[in-house]
Amino acid sequence: MKSASPTSSSPFQSQAPKIPVRTTYHGVEVTEDYRWLEDAAAEAARSWTTAQDRQARDYLEHLPGHDAVRRRAAQLLRADSARYSDLRAAGGRYFAFKEQPPRQQPFLVGLAGLDDLASERVLVDPNVIDDSGATTIDWYQPSPDGQLVAVSLSAHGTEDGTVHVYQTSSGQPTGVAVPRVTGGTAGGSLAWAGDSSGFWYTRYPSPGERPDDDLGFYQEVWYHPLGETLAGDRPERPGRFADDRIAENFLNASPDGRWVMDRAEQGDGGQWQVFVRAQSAGPQDWWLVADVEDQISYATFGPDGLYLLSRRDAARGTVLRLPLRPGATVAQAAVVIPQPNLAIESAAGAANHDGGLVVTGSWLWLQVIDGHAPFLLVYRLDSLTEDPGWANPAGAVTGEAGAAIDTVVRLGGDDIAYTTEGYTEPRSWWQVSGTGTPRRTALVASSPLDFSGYEVSRQIATSPDGTRVPITLISPRGLPRDGHAPVLLTGYGGYGFTLTPRFTPSDLLWLEQGGVLAIAHIRGGGEYGQAWHHAGRLTAKQNVFDDFAACARHLIDSGLTSSARLALLGGSNGGLLMGAMVTQHPDLARAVVAMVPVLDMLRVELHPNGAFNVTEYGTVEDPAQFRALYAYSPYHHVKDGTAYPAVLLTAGEFDPRVDAYHAKKMAARLQAATSSAEPVLLRIEAGGHGLGRSLDQQVSELADVYTFLFDQLGVDYRS
Repeated sequence: MKSASPTSSSPFQSQAPKIPVRTTYHGVEVTEDYRWLEDAAAEAARSWTTAQDRQARDYLEHLPGHDAVRRRAAQLLRADSARYSDLRAAGGRYFAFKEQPPRQQPFLVGLAGLDDLASERVLVDPNVIDDSGATTIDWYQPSPDGQLVAVSLSAHGTEDGTVHVYQTSSGQPTGVAVPRVTGGTAGGSLAWAGDSSGFWYTRYPSPGERPDDDLGFYQEVWYHPLGETLAGDRPERPGRFADDRIAENFLNASPDGRWVMDRAEQGDGGQWQVFVRAQSAGPQDWWLVADVEDQISYATFGPDGLYLLSRRDAARGTVLRLPLRPGATVAQAAVVIPQPNLAIESAAGAANHDGGLVVTGSWLWLQVIDGHAPFLLVYRLDSLTEDPGWANPAGAVTGEAGAAIDTVVRLGGDDIAYTTEGYTEPRSWWQVSGTGTPRRTALVASSPLDFSGYEVSRQIATSPDGTRVPITLISPRGLPRDGHAPVLLTGYGGYGFTLTPRFTPSDLLWLEQGGVLAIAHIRGGGEYGQAWHHAGRLTAKQNVFDDFAACARHLIDSGLTSSARLALLGGSNGGLLMGAMVTQHPDLARAVVAMVPVLDMLRVELHPNGAFNVTEYGTVEDPAQFRALYAYSPYHHVKDGTAYPAVLLTAGEFDPRVDAYHAKKMAARLQAATSSAEPVLLRIEAGGHGLGRSLDQQVSELADVYTFLFDQLGVDYRS
């Protein structure tokens, strides 16, 4: 498979000095040579990193076809029409993010109606605020009356967001600016008071309030009354985990303005608490509705109380309804939808209102997953009394094959909106009332790109333990199975995250060359509910890697491709997956791209966001979890003299989610160890985890990644 013998040396041999450091974990001594690269500010680390990035870019930019690939990448990303996301309704107005190439960043718009594009006005445009393209909108939240909108802005991929409040009538700032609301560890959120007189918001410690090493932890909930200075803001006390250092808070207010909710997660592993208080009550009057052991993974305000998605004794989920009164807990909730055969992801309620009273004719919309793509089920709530009884299925909304129905948004009254999107179909927003017929709104992302020559299909691989693992294929129609197709296999496998269909114009870069895109729906994700997720986390993480390798082998054994024509790509937790493939199966694929990867599993928890990942990955403090982490940690399993495939590692120097040292240390170790002549490249971006990247940054990265893959797989790129 390799173009060099196992004894040849790579032209990218590491010049990184080896400085051994020994650490003992539960009686096991672990030695590593590149810990000094963790200090990004040290001159030696900076010089080495700069040289590596320069070497990688120079190599990539001089590969055959790079300029042509870059031009095509720019054409594809700039050819997409306007695309709307994160739709909200407030005060009879509509708000949404709008992406409109060639603008570098999405911007916030307001509309009078979902079919009235002529009424669209730009409210907040980061492209105007910062013409360098480095500033982005993290998220926004309109006030209930629609007169104001709170917007979190951050720059350079740091996700360090300050909330600014703007007038929606003029788009002018009001002067309210609340710092440290959003961060790359626990995110950030905001909920308005029902009368729009102020808002609850998440807050990280300010410098001087805690040691510098703790400024990315201890997120709290505070309240800001409009018209007052920040000095008058008060902390709220919704409750505490056993370790409040890694609490993440997600705020939400009820549509009627009576209640405010805090869904608090203990790190990133799916352990939730739900707190509620009456908006008219005091900051000490939050009460605990549900604790971790109740296994409530989602909660939303409905027309007649709180709806809770429970996975307790129901891995696919049941829906509970809790009438709200101070002190009410999940123990008093009634089951309105028992566990279905499919996995429930989320819920949204809608209802008719008459004179301020909720009346019959209310609906509950569930987003469910069948292991391939989500769709919506509609339930009619027969009674809105204290004992609602069972909800009755009233219908379903299904999309085209290979498409996802996603992002359910309550618009008010009996109306909801949702999106449809497929691998070959751009996103559209739909509106529906109750069980009425859905209609497509004017918020449609048309595309001049032709995907008609490609098809979406499904195959099933078998993991070593017998688990059946779905693979989605996007391929040219009529592709011969002669083992010569270039295949790019991707996956994620973590945090219960489901890989649903997404329209990605840049996919044509690969498909136009006769390539096949393959997506492995491996354990650790949410495709089949909580059990699927839990089968790929903590000490069961090896299942994720086994599943992915099985998918790769299935593509080879089925005659679709060969190892010499197979490439692997993944990012973040998917970058960990790539590291495991390189170290556990070095002969499986010709080339591997690990983007912003997690690779040192013994050190990751010592850095801010790594501590939040302990509930997903585990901790070296626990002997059993240490053994599991050490058994697969990619950085610790690079072996000298192994013929590794071509590897491209990327990192963001300001990444708050995965420290860039993971990619740096892995690059140094692989370069020193590999016996093949294949390149091991380290590409560093002056940015973060990928969120908030400018359009130009996306084009540059796509050109480098795809040129690298084309070169390795012997694809003669033709534009």
